[in-house]
Amino acid sequence: MTWTEPATWYANLASFYAAAAAFITDAAGNVLLVKPAYRDHWAFPGGYVDEGEYPHDACAREIREELGISLPVGDLLVVDWAPPTGERPRAIISFTFDCGSIADLHGLKVPRQELDDLAFFPHKEAEQRLPDNVAVRVQAAIRARDRQAPAYLAGGSAIMTRTPASTD
Repeated sequence: MTWTEPATWYANLASFYAAAAAFITDAAGNVLLVKPAYRDHWAFPGGYVDEGEYPHDACAREIREELGISLPVGDLLVVDWAPPTGERPRAIISFTFDCGSIADLHGLKVPRQELDDLAFFPHKEAEQRLPDNVAVRVQAAIRARDRQAPAYLAGGSAIMTRTPASTD
């Protein structure tokens, strides 16, 4: 076996993008979505993870930037591996975190240069406003929040993971 220099080894590994999103609901369980000014569709509050930034820190930063508030970033709810597409040459790992509930939209400072709108939507309507490959994260996040166990998706499809066998 030949020794490979670490720089060469790491340069040959696959690279990908990472994104972090906030799953926020109101008291009735409606899902908060934002309408970015630079996209045709709605999205969860969130964005790309910066170099050297942890995904949970990126989520907190994006909440501050998009909503003008600070919320605690809680449990990881969904991890979704999206393969490369024609426009995007690398895969994206999307992390969706539980950022709790807020009573209403009052007091949020929406940056109009970045967002056209934001609103709470019932689950089904939220799914309809999101791109198909992202819409599945709504139900995945709800189930993960209820079970207190994260969901793993691959390209927007649920991947069943086995529960380790009991040692009792």
